[in-house]
Amino acid sequence: MSCSMLGIINATTEFDTFQTLTAHRTLASLPFAGRYRLIDFMLSNMVNSGITNVAIFTGQEVRSLMDHLESGKQWDLGRKRDGLFVFSPEGNSEIERFGSFAHFANNMTYFKRSKQQYVVVANCHTVGPIDFCQILDSHLETRADITEVVHHGESLQAYILSKDLLLSLFEQYKDQQYYSLFDVVHDRRHTLQINRYDWTGYITNIDCLHSYYQSSLDLLQPTIWEQVFTNHDPILTKVKDEPPTKYRKGSKVRNSIIANGCIIEGEVENSVIFRAVKIGKGTVIRNSIIMQKCQIEENCVLDGIILDKDAIVGNGIQMTGTTEAPLVVEKGTVKRGVAHS
Repeated sequence: MSCSMLGIINATTEFDTFQTLTAHRTLASLPFAGRYRLIDFMLSNMVNSGITNVAIFTGQEVRSLMDHLESGKQWDLGRKRDGLFVFSPEGNSEIERFGSFAHFANNMTYFKRSKQQYVVVANCHTVGPIDFCQILDSHLETRADITEVVHHGESLQAYILSKDLLLSLFEQYKDQQYYSLFDVVHDRRHTLQINRYDWTGYITNIDCLHSYYQSSLDLLQPTIWEQVFTNHDPILTKVKDEPPTKYRKGSKVRNSIIANGCIIEGEVENSVIFRAVKIGKGTVIRNSIIMQKCQIEENCVLDGIILDKDAIVGNGIQMTGTTEAPLVVEKGTVKRGVAHS
């Protein structure tokens, strides 16, 4: 049945709880786990479920997302038939709702041209392996009109339904006052049969700064890492060709994720270090997320920090955040002199 599914990822959802991390990028393109973007996880789930036709509906700020996705080749979606499609909005405020019918209906031709019988609609910020083939089997067995995927009773904003039903919802959504699938699923007035499928594997939703920070550090636990990055269902992403990380004499690394292309001369503990980061002698990084191409010079102490990409931290700087309130340093920031927090 996997070949009968069309994948839709709603990448319009944004939260105002990420401080500056989403000021210049969409939530979908937020870096995660050392070398990935958030959208990689749901996109890989669809590809691993045999879905070869995926549409991504975006918001307005899409440059970083488009740069990451390119033609979809990295996910085997650079195809002559089906493949990856990206649809940006046309100034309609209704897209702010999850899975907005207005945004979908503006691209009705795409849906009518697609040959798949069923549709998977999901968000862009759920991390964890989901087998949509298994959920489709349940959808067919229960003869549901819409199957909503939940985790411990909480909605993952992921749905399976027939394409015909989705098209009919597009046509009448204004009359029925339904503006998204969420509205349909949680309204008691209609006669549609709603099935809720409880996905029991590891799942985390990145919907605020705290969940982003905590979920990143949770990956340092081997039991969680092994559930997210399985051998049989890989998480695919845009490949960056960079050399292996260099660990200079005197460097120390404990319980951390270190991406490629880094130069480590100091100490790193309980942290996630992205690509091409430079950490100088005498510097100590703890409980922190250091994004790509940052430079931390000598004799610094960073604890509980989220350092956005291309930031530079000068010699002797000390910065401290907490587990509940990590300190966010904006992209491209240059810190010199003495800084304490």
